[in-house]
Amino acid sequence: MSIEAIAKDIRKRAEAYRDETAKILSDMVKIKSYSSEEEDVCKHIAALCERLGFDEVKIDPLGSVLARVGNGRKIMAIDAHIDTVETGDVAQWNKDPFSGDIEDGLVHGRGSTDQKGGAAAMVTAGRILKDMNYAGDWTIWFTFTVMEEDCDGMCWKYLIEEEGLVPDYALSTEPTSCRLTRGHRGRMEMEVTLKGVSAHGSAPERGDSAAYKAARAALAMEELNTDLQPDEENFLGKGTVVVSQIEVKGPSQCAVPDQARLYLDRRLTWGEDAELAIGQVKEKIGKALGMKPEDVNCVMPDYAKTGWMGTAYSQELYFPTWKTDEHHPLVQAGVAGYKGLYDEAPLIDKWTFSTNMVSVSGRHGISAIGFGPGDEDQAHAPNEVNRVEDLVICSAFYASLIYALDANG
Repeated sequence: MSIEAIAKDIRKRAEAYRDETAKILSDMVKIKSYSSEEEDVCKHIAALCERLGFDEVKIDPLGSVLARVGNGRKIMAIDAHIDTVETGDVAQWNKDPFSGDIEDGLVHGRGSTDQKGGAAAMVTAGRILKDMNYAGDWTIWFTFTVMEEDCDGMCWKYLIEEEGLVPDYALSTEPTSCRLTRGHRGRMEMEVTLKGVSAHGSAPERGDSAAYKAARAALAMEELNTDLQPDEENFLGKGTVVVSQIEVKGPSQCAVPDQARLYLDRRLTWGEDAELAIGQVKEKIGKALGMKPEDVNCVMPDYAKTGWMGTAYSQELYFPTWKTDEHHPLVQAGVAGYKGLYDEAPLIDKWTFSTNMVSVSGRHGISAIGFGPGDEDQAHAPNEVNRVEDLVICSAFYASLIYALDANG
């Protein structure tokens, strides 16, 4: 069968499964799955993939579902995280956040776009590949991963470093509005602690206020954010830093505070890393407070949590920047796969937010792309929805990509 005929067949099958794919997403949305509490949805997905005839289905010790199609010599990972953030203020929602309602071409509810929409399209893509008796060069692992919202990429650090699942290429199905993405900024978290000297509030001149130090340090971070520059290619854009939390403590409400803590969210463009970012913070705050940079206490915290399977795991809160060159064979296969389906090239873009690819590509150097249903601005927002049409497009694209990779050798 020619590549044109294969693409036509895939598109026809994806369209035929439209309603079923929407129902798959609806059913997932109805199952609450906050980070480290994904047991019910993971068991649901595993049972679904088994029922649809995937070649192998298993759950790793951290709790992620791994569903395989094919037995080729190369490994392609197609990833969706299936945990979600919480609902926030339910009064801001027009529907039950877990209704999973399908109305007017939309699937409603928390996680419909971030990120169960991608997961639903993956299930249908695997089903299409099985229907077509795929037997090419690729082993495709559809990975439905856990705890991304708490610590993006840790699930893949575990898969690569502990389970030995090292793909040749990877695809994230985070929302891209059906654009082809090839990178995003990295990120890290930092904690700055400042010390003062306490005194009675009636005589603040006797003390050294940690609160005022924190205020000057926060303004120094505002200045640093202004100073940061975009990457040389100007593809990912500029890095950013923001003070996300400030805490000040003292002996009482009537005392000069002697302790302060600033928590920083730092987005890293291409060429920036943790060492550079920490050095910039120390330099700016040191100048603002009249301290030597090396005396500024700025550290990168660790994240540690136990997954629903009972496995504890941890990593530092550092998520490296990544991008894949636009001429890379994986990007070009993505373009070819999309053009085969829709007779036009996809828009090539980047994400604003972070994904599991910080580990797959940023940490471990595995080439990756992204393509997912729904819009980025739906992530973490009330009244989250996803388009059924996007699910159809994505399920077709994931299957078509594999054949495009085969065609490109």
